[in-house]
Amino acid sequence: MVKSLLKELSNLHGVSGREGNVTAFIRAQLEGHVDEFRTDSMGNLVAVKRGDEFKIMIASHMDEIGLMVQYIDDDGFLRFVTLGGWFNPTLYNQRVAVHGSKGLVYGVIGGKPPHVMDPEERKKEIKIEDMFIDIGAASADEVAGMGIEIGTPVTIDREAVELANNRITGKALDNRVGVAMLIKALKEVESPHTLYGVFTVQEELGLKGAKVSAFSIDPDCAIATDVTIPGDHPGIKKKDSTVVMGKGPVLVLVSASGRGLMASEAMTAWLRTTAEAHDIPHQLEVGTGGNTDATIIHLVRDGIPSIPLSIASRYIHSPVEVVDCGDIEQGVRLLVEALKSKPDL
Repeated sequence: MVKSLLKELSNLHGVSGREGNVTAFIRAQLEGHVDEFRTDSMGNLVAVKRGDEFKIMIASHMDEIGLMVQYIDDDGFLRFVTLGGWFNPTLYNQRVAVHGSKGLVYGVIGGKPPHVMDPEERKKEIKIEDMFIDIGAASADEVAGMGIEIGTPVTIDREAVELANNRITGKALDNRVGVAMLIKALKEVESPHTLYGVFTVQEELGLKGAKVSAFSIDPDCAIATDVTIPGDHPGIKKKDSTVVMGKGPVLVLVSASGRGLMASEAMTAWLRTTAEAHDIPHQLEVGTGGNTDATIIHLVRDGIPSIPLSIASRYIHSPVEVVDCGDIEQGVRLLVEALKSKPDL
C-alpha cells in the first residue's frame, strides 16, 4: 500500500546534498523491478526499464529541506544555516536530529524566551541568526566528542502519523510523495518505451540534480512528480489555488506565473486524454509560485517537453505536511496508464 511506503519514506532523513539514506531505500524497493541502476556524480539515482528508442524521464526529487551546522560556540551550542526554503518561525522550538559521524544526536532549536522579550521584540519575526541547537552539551569539546563538526547536516525529528480520511502528516512529504508515486509506478508499469525513473538530488537548492541527469539522459520528454499547494483550508483563498485535496493528481500547466514552467501542450494533452479515458480524477493548476524539476528539465539541451504531475499537500516546507493517500494512488494509476503510450510531440 502507498500509505505504508510513504510513512517509511517520510521518516527517512535525507537533507539536500546528503540523500544517501533515501537512495539506499529506493534501490532496495526497486531491486528486481528495473533493468539497471546507476548513480551519477551528483548522486542522482537512475532506475532504467528498457524498451524501444523513445525515452521518457520521470523525475522525483528525494531531498528534504534541513539545516547544517555553521559554528559551534564555547558552551556547546550549535549555530546553523538553512538548506532550502524555511519560514523561520516554523523552526523555533522544533526537535532535530544532528547527523554526526558517530551517529544521530538529538537536540532542540532554542532562542530567546518570549517571557524576557520586550514588546517590540515580540512583534518581530525571529531570525535564523537568533536561534541555536541545544544538544545538551556543555562545551565545544563535548560536541566534538559526539562526532559533530562544522558542516554536519541536521534534519527535523518527526515521525509520520495517520490522520482521518486516509490522510497522513509528516516531514519531507515534499517530496517523498513524488518518490512514492514513482516507486509504485515503476513496479507496476509495462511500457513499450524506455523509462528513466530519476530520483534527483538538491532540488531544494536550485533544481540542480535534475539539470545534470536530464543532460545525461537526453530524454524525448519528461514528467516531474512532486507536490503542490491546495486552496482548501483557512488562510488561503480559492482564487490563489483552485486545487483541492482528495480530488486527484494535479497537472501543473504553469508554475511561478510562467517564470518557471509553461507545460508542454503535447504533454498536457497526453496526460489529460489518458486520465479521461480511464476515469482517473485529475485537476488543472495555473500556479503563481513554486517550481519543480520540470522547470529546469525543459530547458536542457534543445528543450525537453515537460510537465509536473503533482499531489496537493497542505503546509509544505514544514514538519507537519498533510496529503491524501487516495490522490497518490490515482497519480500512480495515471502514470502507469500514460506510460503505456507516448505523447504526440
